[in-house]
Parts: sequence; structure tokens; C-alpha cells
Amino acid sequence: MATTKMPKSRSFEDAVEVWKLRAGGWFQHHIAARFQVNPGRVNDVLKERKHLGSRDHAGVTRGDA
Repeated sequence: MATTKMPKSRSFEDAVEVWKLRAGGWFQHHIAARFQVNPGRVNDVLKERKHLGSRDHAGVTRGDA
């Protein structure tokens, strides 16, 4: 598995990728490891506290994630 380094300030595109990985069945801690961030940052995206609209941009419906 290739790692993609996510900068401290995640971009909107990174948040879209988080949604796609989660919809693909990845666990939050695995997504966090891929981007080398704390799992809480992934959870911020998935709970839509950060990067509002990234879920819609990723084409993920609420039941997919």
C-alpha cells in the first residue's frame, strides 16, 4: 500500500479522498495511517466538522460511508 503524505492542513481534495476510501470499506484508523495523521482528523472530515461538502463532491451518499 502506497502512502500519501497529507499536510498538516488537509486540503479539500484530501477530504474527498477520505470519503472515497471510507465508502470503499477502509477503517478510519487505516485512512489516518495512509495520510499519516491522527485518526481524529479523519473523523473531523467524516463527521463534517471540516471540509463541508466534501462528501457530496466525492459522490458518497450517507449510507455508503
